[in-house]
Amino acid sequence: MMQNDAIYLLLRRLRMPLITLITVYTISILGFVLIPGMDDQGQPYRMSFFNAFYFVSFMGSTIGFGEIPYAFTAGQRMWAMVCIYGTVIAWLYGIGATLAALQEPVLSRVMRRRSFAARVRKIAQPFYLVCGHGVTGGIVVRSLSRRGLLCVVVDINDQRIDNLEMAGLELPVPGLVADASLPDVLDDAGLQHRHCIGVLALTNSDQVNLSIAIASKLLMPGRMVISRTESDITTANLQSFGTDLVVDPFRAYAEYLSLAAHAPYMHLVYDWLLNPVHRPLASTYQRTKGRWIICGHGRFGRALYREFNEDEVALTVVDPDASHLAHLPHLIEGVGTEARTLIEAGVGDAVGIIAGTGNDADNLSIMMTARELNPKLVTVVRQNIDANSLVFKNSRADFVMEPGRIIANRILAQIKTPLLPVFIEQALQHDDVWAHTLLNRMASISTDEELDSWSFTISEENTPALCTAIAEGMAPKLSLFLKDPRDRKRNLKAFPLLMRRQGELFMLPGELHSMQLGDEVLFCGLSKAFGRSQWTVNNYNVLQYVMTGEERSHNVLARLLDYYANRKK
Repeated sequence: MMQNDAIYLLLRRLRMPLITLITVYTISILGFVLIPGMDDQGQPYRMSFFNAFYFVSFMGSTIGFGEIPYAFTAGQRMWAMVCIYGTVIAWLYGIGATLAALQEPVLSRVMRRRSFAARVRKIAQPFYLVCGHGVTGGIVVRSLSRRGLLCVVVDINDQRIDNLEMAGLELPVPGLVADASLPDVLDDAGLQHRHCIGVLALTNSDQVNLSIAIASKLLMPGRMVISRTESDITTANLQSFGTDLVVDPFRAYAEYLSLAAHAPYMHLVYDWLLNPVHRPLASTYQRTKGRWIICGHGRFGRALYREFNEDEVALTVVDPDASHLAHLPHLIEGVGTEARTLIEAGVGDAVGIIAGTGNDADNLSIMMTARELNPKLVTVVRQNIDANSLVFKNSRADFVMEPGRIIANRILAQIKTPLLPVFIEQALQHDDVWAHTLLNRMASISTDEELDSWSFTISEENTPALCTAIAEGMAPKLSLFLKDPRDRKRNLKAFPLLMRRQGELFMLPGELHSMQLGDEVLFCGLSKAFGRSQWTVNNYNVLQYVMTGEERSHNVLARLLDYYANRKK
């Protein structure tokens, strides 16, 4: 279809040049046929159509010629001169029109899309279709590429696709400049490709994300769909038809901050599991319990107010439009950039302030003014524009709310292992003492390096060596995952977080817990521990070494020899 479109567009642009060229050649040929000449005997003759066509062909292409089949008369030479100028002009016109047509944006887009669709069709490994390559999409694509997972990207902004091609990713990523809300674009990008394992709707438009999710669920109902949203209505709509994960950055960050205010240890557990850059362990000793000031009661402010209020945190709201917020018990009218407004809001005895307006300059001003009035404040500032990241990074704020990174971290947690969100949901039901114990265990593994998480499902496909051991009557334990396959006396820097067996959940299972077919186990630790534990569960010889300390060959011949040796005993 796209090939036909390209040919149609090219022929449409070259219609007049082709007609001109054909007309000039036709008139030139007819002239040579009709104008009489003289043969070598001095007898009159007329040139045949073949000879006329042959002569005009090499004359019009400026190759040079001899007069055939006999020397021309004066009339024929006059006509030849006319034809020379006519054909050269026609060719220049045609070549110029062709070059102009090839440079037209429409044709260029069609050709790029045709090439893109061909690349996608040739993909022979699992990949994710990422719609939108802004801050969120860029983080997700880079992270997936580092983990060896291929992505296909669609974005309506050509500069973002150019940035993708210059990003220097570990894997090649096909990119297309197009509107991802159109079903035919999604189809070209591999929505119905057998190797597509998920669709990520990460554009800046809720309506576009909704269209992507609807098209995905209608065309491929069983395919995983993850979408970002910034509207409660869109969130409800996406959830209504089974979108696998809907991430609202405002609500997600409100939950995150609420934990910091009433459960600092649980907040740090949550932070270490989801965020690549960990907050220091010392941050749990900040004074976060007390009254907070929220500047800006937009969507972010409302989400914060709802979460903080549910956890019975004392709040004061500062907003310039107080007319529709009269129901709030502690409300101060103003932006918060003025010292007078913050003093009226009680900044002197507050424990924290959240600059959550939609204007980056106002948010930074609020934070700086509040810090001058109360240097001990916990400061939270919302960053709306990614281009301001350098300023916010050097603002010395305790928390910087970046919607793109929040969404990316949530999505990557879901993609890495669906068990991680399940663990976090269960963990939030425990108290801060339980979280403190878990945090100490996590800190014993790493305080500086990024903690990773991964899961294993005990099955023939994912853990063939373990399944063989279970079939032979052995009872492998979780500790097998934690022994270094190079030296079984050393433990890997990891530990189990969760086991799911036939729907039943076991939080922080012991290392002596026996495993069965179908068990799903979630681990936390350094990423290199994941790679080494894969040796154990996939290679029977390595598994035997880890379990018994014996290094034996366990191919078919070795097993037969062992069998006969045991019979003789």
